[in-house]
Amino acid sequence: MIVPVAIRELTIADCWEVSPTQWKDDRGVFLESFRADLLEAATGSSFTLRQSNISVSNRGVLRGIHFADVPPGQAKYVTVTSGAGLDFVVDIRVGSPTFGRWESVLLDTVERKALYLTEGIGHAFLSLADGTTLSYLVSETYDPVAEHSINPRDPQIALEFPAASGPIFLSPKDQEAPLLADFVAAGTLPQWDAVRAFRATVGL
Repeated sequence: MIVPVAIRELTIADCWEVSPTQWKDDRGVFLESFRADLLEAATGSSFTLRQSNISVSNRGVLRGIHFADVPPGQAKYVTVTSGAGLDFVVDIRVGSPTFGRWESVLLDTVERKALYLTEGIGHAFLSLADGTTLSYLVSETYDPVAEHSINPRDPQIALEFPAASGPIFLSPKDQEAPLLADFVAAGTLPQWDAVRAFRATVGL
């Protein structure tokens, strides 16, 4: 039996790479880009879709690092429908064994992977081609009061960008965003234990 999607947890807990099986013939390609049942089985929690977003970015555009207060947080299921980009997950949960670390996954229209990150994770995306279209399925509607940005050039986090991306372009909001240490000092980052406790309330 062919598995429609393979789901692998990253080295940062509560973040998963989703690799769909692609069926190809002379008509083109078919795949199941999202399977709630398989995602729930792999992650141990349910994902409720509350909003769908699309961003279109030119090459070198960097969006993030963004995160939302927990609760309610904002789990995200992201995939590229055109172009290519690097998707970054950053562990900003104070008390997490991997606090301050990041991992990236290439999202493109070749392997057509998706990335699922749960509440309390920092998220950034770097476009590697003009017109890159990123689709976000999110678990909560946008709340500007609860949304925050960490400077993606923070040397403590030290995101690595490939030379192929060319010059990096940031929004004024992201360019002027505080550093991770500023949020630590203010005590406003998600807490590992609190996030885990909240996630247990949205379990199966």
